[in-house]
Amino acid sequence: MPEANLLVTFDPVHKESAKVEIEALIKGLGESFKIIKIEEGLTEISVKEPRKIIKSLIKVREKDSSRFKYTFNWWPVDEWCKADIKEMQKIISKIEKNISQKDKWKMDFSKRQTTKDYGKDIIFKLTDAVDKPKVDLSNPDKIIKVDIIRDKAALSILAKDEFLSTLKAK
Repeated sequence: MPEANLLVTFDPVHKESAKVEIEALIKGLGESFKIIKIEEGLTEISVKEPRKIIKSLIKVREKDSSRFKYTFNWWPVDEWCKADIKEMQKIISKIEKNISQKDKWKMDFSKRQTTKDYGKDIIFKLTDAVDKPKVDLSNPDKIIKVDIIRDKAALSILAKDEFLSTLKAK
């Protein structure tokens, strides 16, 4: 089975409606996709070009935000690894090359469907793997997105136009 490279959050109460919305939006772009898993407010999807889909959906939202009734956030995944601090640091070190020395950056960390406690210092441990000088928590050029999902971690380096939040539009 292909690994998910696009994640979408939704209201868990409306799982079926969210699934229909996701399918309609991606099909409306003429893209093929496979929903790998949909549960507890998170959809894991495999697509050919996740960043292209996000950029296209941002345009769709700008024209008609009402097409996003049940989904909240959409973002691509660059790499998956075990939800282990050393593994995550290794992957972050690898993908942080997508942040230039002049880029301002921040880290966004979340966890879902896991009971493991990573402690308050998890962000510090993960940012130790980043060798870029300009941290900016309010207006970054790039976001290092770390999502713990069950026993795995989805890691991404995102520009502003590679993350879709429909919450502002609602």
